[in-house]
Amino acid sequence: MKAMIFAAGLGTRLRPLTNNKPKALVTINGISLLEITIRRLLLFGYNEIIINTHHFASQIILLLKQKNNFGANIQISDETDLLLNTGGGLKKAAWFLEATSNENGRDGSDKTEPFLLCNVDVLNTVNLDQLRAYHKQQNALVTLAVRNRSTSRYLLFDETQQLCGWKNNKTQEEKVARVATHKTPLAFSGIQLINPQIFDLIKQTGAFSIIDTYLDLAAQHKIVAYQHDKDIWLDVGKHDALAKAKELLPLIELATP
Repeated sequence: MKAMIFAAGLGTRLRPLTNNKPKALVTINGISLLEITIRRLLLFGYNEIIINTHHFASQIILLLKQKNNFGANIQISDETDLLLNTGGGLKKAAWFLEATSNENGRDGSDKTEPFLLCNVDVLNTVNLDQLRAYHKQQNALVTLAVRNRSTSRYLLFDETQQLCGWKNNKTQEEKVARVATHKTPLAFSGIQLINPQIFDLIKQTGAFSIIDTYLDLAAQHKIVAYQHDKDIWLDVGKHDALAKAKELLPLIELATP
């Protein structure tokens, strides 16, 4: 199964730790965020992985070489020249994510077999098997892992758990994707399953947000919420989360499928 790790961010919230290394190589209990993420993907059978890089990209490449790619097929999507944001970063990796391995091990094109997309700076115990089963049960184009937590920006979902909008609570800006009588605000967890047919639908070019793409597509395509409030989840992209991350990591390592 295939997955992509977003690891190209500048890590500005973690400065000065990221003044001389990428956010993906910030360590928790001596283990880099990238290694924690890769280990968890491998536990659930995601052994074909592409990682986008920008900030100190050579350090990530060196780590992978030292670790022998963790025994997996790991590729790099190089954004050294231009940081492409989430949408542009995903689109650039289409060459790897569109072609999925069939049951006989041959490389083919199956645009119903989803791939996983996750942020490198999120510690979590989301059961990726259950997420995948839910995605397939819903027959969704995209399934977004979400939580009921406090944040400044929310994804809005209707009574059928389909994406219908986005809201910035600080500015009160709201984007409407579909008309809905009831809107539930939920916070995105940085984990999602996507069908490869998404690449036929993306119209934007250059650097752009994948959330904007989803808002454009939500009226005609099924983009659903997977709510996982009972799981451990932590954004490790800021300093005040690092101490808590050290406490949580052993629990996360125990949360095997």
